[in-house]
Amino acid sequence: MARSILVVDDEESILQSVEGILCDEGFEVVRAMSGTEALERIEENIPDAVLLDIWMPGLDGIETLVKIREICPTLQVIMMSGHGNIETAVKATRLGAYDFIEKPLSLEKVLLAISNALDYNRLEEEISLLRETQLGRYRITGQSKAITQLKEQIRIVAPTNAWVLISGENGTGKELVAHTIHRLSKRSRKPMVEVNCAAIPEELIESELFGHEKGAFTGASTMRKGKFDLAHEGTLFLDEIGDMSLKAQSKTLRILQEQKFERVGGSKTISVDVRVIAATNKDLEAEIEKGRFREDLYFRLNVIPMRVPPLRERREDIPELVREFIQDFALAMNTDPKEIGPEASAVLQQYEWPGNVRELKNLVERLMIMTPGAVIDAKDIPSPYSQAPGASEEMPEALQAGTLKEARSAFEKAYIESKLRECNWNISQTAEVIGVERSNLHRKIKAYGLDDGRFKEE
Repeated sequence: MARSILVVDDEESILQSVEGILCDEGFEVVRAMSGTEALERIEENIPDAVLLDIWMPGLDGIETLVKIREICPTLQVIMMSGHGNIETAVKATRLGAYDFIEKPLSLEKVLLAISNALDYNRLEEEISLLRETQLGRYRITGQSKAITQLKEQIRIVAPTNAWVLISGENGTGKELVAHTIHRLSKRSRKPMVEVNCAAIPEELIESELFGHEKGAFTGASTMRKGKFDLAHEGTLFLDEIGDMSLKAQSKTLRILQEQKFERVGGSKTISVDVRVIAATNKDLEAEIEKGRFREDLYFRLNVIPMRVPPLRERREDIPELVREFIQDFALAMNTDPKEIGPEASAVLQQYEWPGNVRELKNLVERLMIMTPGAVIDAKDIPSPYSQAPGASEEMPEALQAGTLKEARSAFEKAYIESKLRECNWNISQTAEVIGVERSNLHRKIKAYGLDDGRFKEE
C-alpha cells in the first residue's frame, strides 16, 4: 500500500511540482492550498507525513502546525519556506515540526526529509508496540488477597519518588514488582537500570556503579558511564542487595546519600537524580545482627518496604498463572495452547513450591512439551509435584518413633498439616472436615509449630 503524503502550499506550481516528484517515487499525494483545507484533509484521512508551507494567507503554516499537533500528535510535519531563517526554523521545530527545508525545493532534500520522517514514524510505532509487549510481560497475575494487597501498595507508591525495598524468596517475582513500580511512575519514559549486586566483583564495584575515565586503569581505553549515570532521571534497581560486600555497601551508601559521585580516575563531580528500588531474598535485619549488612544502608533503602508472598501463600492464583504460562509458551513455540484439567490444577495447588512462581513456570513449559494430548491431566503431573504433601514426608518419622506416644504425635502433625493444605489453610473449614472444635485445632497447630502466618479464619 502506497504511503500518503499531504502537500500544503498556496502556489499551484509548487503543488504540481512536488506532486509529480512524489508520485514518481510511488507515494500517494493529497493536496491542500490552505491551512484550513489541510486540517479538513487530515480529519478525513490521516496521511503518513505532511509537507507544509509556512507563508500562506489566512491560517499560516505555524498556526496550522500547532493545530495538526493537537489533532494528531504523532504525525510528522516537514515545514517548507522560501523566506527561511534560523529563528523561523527553531520556532517550527520547538512546536513539533520534524524537519525544515528551504525553497526552491531540492528533489534530493524533499525525498530525504520524507524518508527520514517515515522511518521515524515506523520506529515510534515499533517502540509503542514494544512498550505494549513489555506491559504484558511485567503484569502481576493473581487475585488472591496477598497479591491484591501488593498491587494496591504498588498503585499508591509508584507515582511518588519514594525508595522501595522489596523482600521475598527466590522466584517470587521481586524483579516483576520493581518493573511494575517503574512503569507506573512518573519516570517511566526514562531508563530503569538494573544492577545485580551479587554478580559484581568487589574490586569492580566503583567502576560498575560510577563509571571510569579514559586511562583510569589498565584496559580503560575509553570513558565509560556507570549505572548511576545511566539511570539519571530514571530508576536504579539494586537486585540482591543483601549479597553486596560490606566494602561495596559503604561506597553505595555514600552515593545514595549524596546523589553525587566522581568517575574512577576523574575529578569532576557528577550529580544525578535517581529513584532507587532494591530487592533481597535475605532477612536484612538478621544480616545486620550478624554484622553482614550495614544498618545505615538498610534504613536508607527501607523507606517503603514491600513483601512479595511465596506461591504457597497464594495457591488460589495457581490456575490463573498456569493458564497465562500456557498461552506464553504456546505463542513462543508457535503451537496450540493446551488446557489444564481441574484434577491437574488441584494437584498443583497442593504442592509446596519451594521455587515459587519460577518453578511453576518451568514445570508448565515441561508439561507443554511432554504432554501428548491437548489436555493436561493429573496423570501428566510428574513427581514430586504429584505426591501427596505432608503425610508422605512425615510418615517415616512416625514409623521410626521410639514410643507409641511419639508416633501418635508425629502422625497427628502430618495428618493435620495435610488436611490444612487440602482446605487451603482455612482453619474453620479444616476443623469441620476433621471433626474437631476450631479452638482445639488452634491449640494443636500452635503445639506442632505449624502456625507460620498462612492461615485463614473464614
